[in-house]
Amino acid sequence: MTISLFDTETPLAPLRSAIAERVAGVLERGVFILGPEVKAFEQEFAAYLGVRHVVGVANGTDAITIALRALGVQPGDDVVVPSFTFYATAEAVAAFGARPVFCDVDTATRNVTADSVRAAMTAGTKAIIAVDLFGCPAPSTELRELGVPVLEDAAQAAGASLGGRRAGSLGDAATFSFYPSKNLGGFGDGGAIATDDDAVAELARALRFHGSRDKRTFEYVGYNSRLDELQAAILRVLLPELDSWSAGRRAAARAYADAGLGEYVTLPAVPEGAEPAWHLYVVAHEQPDALIAALSRSGVQSRSYYRVPLHRQAAMAPYAEPGLSLPGTDQLARTNLALPMGPAVGAEQATEVVAAVAAAASEPAAAVAAPQHS
Repeated sequence: MTISLFDTETPLAPLRSAIAERVAGVLERGVFILGPEVKAFEQEFAAYLGVRHVVGVANGTDAITIALRALGVQPGDDVVVPSFTFYATAEAVAAFGARPVFCDVDTATRNVTADSVRAAMTAGTKAIIAVDLFGCPAPSTELRELGVPVLEDAAQAAGASLGGRRAGSLGDAATFSFYPSKNLGGFGDGGAIATDDDAVAELARALRFHGSRDKRTFEYVGYNSRLDELQAAILRVLLPELDSWSAGRRAAARAYADAGLGEYVTLPAVPEGAEPAWHLYVVAHEQPDALIAALSRSGVQSRSYYRVPLHRQAAMAPYAEPGLSLPGTDQLARTNLALPMGPAVGAEQATEVVAAVAAAASEPAAAVAAPQHS
């Protein structure tokens, strides 16, 4: 029996009828762009996050571009970005002419630190992107003390918290993706910007609609980037389930630890005061590709992420300083693999996965003396 890396169907199964009913209501009203479902979701998600504003946009990549512009970043400005993250984080910076400046990450938490960001800052730095990687909150509050706006990329962290505050409320603004595999995922593309800043929210709303506040006067060169009414309707059904799903993900991580996973691989570290949402459960191993292949033979899905970090991607060559050394990034890119994670991963499945890891780690091609510790 295969244990899937993602099981999106099991959590959604009991909600299908409610989703269908909500979608039918949208079809009956015939309002598909910036209608009542988007407005209601923006209000409900803002209340959930504990922020004043949520602005729905077409996807998580647009959310980053629009949020940076709303925070005052302009073409030619520098934005510090971790190199160990999904390509879109840096792509969204370069898309409007700003310059991504790559920084290293902590090998234990996989996130940026104040020191790694400080080392990458330049005289032209106008913003920092703090990615809550794999669902573990980055130290955005600490980063804000560095004196430039912090954009929290919370695309993988819906349902996480740090110090009692929700991921998405930790920076000067935050962005989300509602891609179907995300912790709060729709049935297509979608994204959002969250902020307590009235001016940032107002500008983001104009930029998402061609740079207009009233659909008649165009003040900026903006974007055609609105959260779809159908997606908002679906997300309104899913949002009340997010906390229980996040608790299930944390329970799965505990089950892995209790079953002895840390004897064979290095587990991700959890910062003090953090409650990760574990969009992905990413461990480290000195022979990850061999381990992935062995797990596949046992029916356990796993995979690596970001094997080629951003500062080594061809499209980012114009922005990467020659000889840039990011040792933490390179180590994680080389050694990481993700194991099955989701609210449907119970103790029995976790035990099966750990047994498969133990058996795979004993094979000659994958064997190491001990898990890699940072």
